[in-house]
Amino acid sequence: MPDPFGGHREGALESPRPIVPTPATMAGELRGRRVLVGLPGHGWRCDLRADEKVIQGSRTYVPVMPEAEWYRAEAEQTEVFAALVPVERVWVEELGFAGTSIPGAKVNRLVSLDEPPRRPPVAAIDADSLTGRRVTQVLENGEERRDLRAVTETHVSDDGTVAVRVTQELDWYRWGWSGKIPRTLEVPAHLIWVE
Repeated sequence: MPDPFGGHREGALESPRPIVPTPATMAGELRGRRVLVGLPGHGWRCDLRADEKVIQGSRTYVPVMPEAEWYRAEAEQTEVFAALVPVERVWVEELGFAGTSIPGAKVNRLVSLDEPPRRPPVAAIDADSLTGRRVTQVLENGEERRDLRAVTETHVSDDGTVAVRVTQELDWYRWGWSGKIPRTLEVPAHLIWVE
């Protein structure tokens, strides 16, 4: 009988790089980048995309829109509304350094309110839920496939492997605005990490 976890559950897996927020004032080009907006001590909003910085008077702003709108604008070549957010309230999602995941380990959940929280990846088999979440697939050679969304929870595939179905983010959002069912790929769960 095949190992349902793909034979990789016992050893420590190399996790994908974590998401590390960086102030937009320190970032280069912003167009299409994932961003968070907010105010230290108050809170943060995520699942947003940015356009290039604009200057009005003596202030610098970042046009920010919901990620779904960004994908729709790119796919259909249309104009969408973007809020102008002061650059000092925008943080860019950068990729940090990869580490090793310990299956079942819990991450310290206390954070500082001075900046958006860092998001270490969580192995799919350790996540509370998956459907709709941003995920990364780590290929056998260590390469990372990002901009994916999980469309199912973990399940046992026809060949007995614990798996997750994923889709490209563009197809995930297109499903929302057009109703078109996305193409999906069944991936062994040990290769999927929640961002």
